[in-house]
Amino acid sequence: MADDERRLVERLVRRDEAAFNELVRRNQAVVFRLLVRMLGDRAEAEDVAQEVFVSVFKSIESFRGDCSLSTWLYRIAANHGKNRIKYLARRSRGNEGPLEERHEGRAVDAGERVAPPDQQVEGQEAETLLQHAMASLESEQRLLLALRDVENMSYEDIRQITGLPIGTVKSKLHRARMALHERFVALQHGSR
Repeated sequence: MADDERRLVERLVRRDEAAFNELVRRNQAVVFRLLVRMLGDRAEAEDVAQEVFVSVFKSIESFRGDCSLSTWLYRIAANHGKNRIKYLARRSRGNEGPLEERHEGRAVDAGERVAPPDQQVEGQEAETLLQHAMASLESEQRLLLALRDVENMSYEDIRQITGLPIGTVKSKLHRARMALHERFVALQHGSR
């Protein structure tokens, strides 16, 4: 664990509010992205992200330091995400909630090529199909795909977050990618 991380943990243990704000500032974007990918719903992801940081603040004394603070935080976020998925399934809401909203009016950097409107529409349709395909996967598959393919985490970090052996992470990730591809293709053919 890095010295600055160790100092942050010490401050969190002392219930330093500024340390908590720093923890949230450093990690809120990655936690939110992970939860959006797991839950497929921005509002749910925002709620769960808040719960994650409250849990971290309440249980910081249990952090042993055998992994990085961010890895521990990802583990907590993953567990909260899985629990929310189970809760939503019990409430008959399941994966029927709204998928991540898209913001159409984004700024374009100078020199960036802008696709013609028909290609933009096709890209948006493909993204929607991908979101639906992702939402149809099991929670563990969504988690593994989000950690590796969205957050670009190493297999070792994923092992620490999930508690799975690296070989199992790799094989389950392969199966998750195959399932995602199959569902995407099925949705693609079903939509035409």
